[in-house]
Amino acid sequence: MATFSRLIRAIVFDFDGLILDTEEPVYRSWLEVYQAHGEDLPFERWVQIVGSTTAGFHPQHHLEERLGRPLPKEVLDRRIDRRTEMVLAQKVLPGVVRHIDDAKAMGLKLGVASSSTTVWVRGHLARLGILDRFDCMRCRDDVANAKPEPDLYIAVLDCLGVLASEAIAIEDSPNGVLAAKRAGLRCVAIPNSITAGLDLGQADVQLASLADVTLAELLSKLSAG
Repeated sequence: MATFSRLIRAIVFDFDGLILDTEEPVYRSWLEVYQAHGEDLPFERWVQIVGSTTAGFHPQHHLEERLGRPLPKEVLDRRIDRRTEMVLAQKVLPGVVRHIDDAKAMGLKLGVASSSTTVWVRGHLARLGILDRFDCMRCRDDVANAKPEPDLYIAVLDCLGVLASEAIAIEDSPNGVLAAKRAGLRCVAIPNSITAGLDLGQADVQLASLADVTLAELLSKLSAG
């Protein structure tokens, strides 16, 4: 493991659903709107955009098409308020801070690659008190294409000054795993409540939680794989 560790210079984290469980609140806030209007939110369509953007499925546009009319502004505003309420109730997911601390102790660089906006990611990282722990952050407004395209990871690698072979990605969704692998990184998958039933088989290692292993153990698992 020691030899492998020396080959790794950086760890790149996804944000939504990996550092903070925003995936469940975002989904629940839209589900409540659909249910209030007597409609079903198709989960199989929803999961296509987890870890990516709403380009493939836009819940507002889909519901408005089903209803045959626009959603009132007050409904959309309440949905955002509800999402915010649920997100603010979340804490940093288990094991994340310990892995950040361990990575810093090992002298590794830390990055964030997120398909969300810079305002969203930076704001929450600052609120959680861990923004300054990361050496680089790239979000969807920094690149031409969000995940599952590799642009975000390529941008973070360039920012950190490391090769893909010198970094590992930690992701929670198929779109994120695919983006990392397309960029040439080894990838660890940590599913959340939304992605737990999805196929994360392209990841090099899959764990139930970052709290299940130390960073040294995780690097060892990647080395064995």
